Amino acid sequence: MNALQQDIAQLIIDTLSLEDMQASDIPPEKPLFGQGLGLDSVDALELALALQKRYDIQIASDSRDARRHFETVASLAAFVESQRASCAN
Repeated sequence: MNALQQDIAQLIIDTLSLEDMQASDIPPEKPLFGQGLGLDSVDALELALALQKRYDIQIASDSRDARRHFETVASLAAFVESQRASCAN
């Protein structure tokens, strides 16, 4: 797990009050919803707000890609990196 993935995993834990978990308990490729970590749509909204605040990025809730970006910690990290890169240009 790279540093950004570690930070996002910790952000998930902190934002959703998953006190009994550590960042290392969330593998980068583990699904965040359904049979994976078990998050729901309310969790996704909370997490989106936390990601926007932490990384100063924009997440369009009506984007067809939003669901894909929130599949795993790894996909969230890739999304954050792409948003940072596009903002830097």
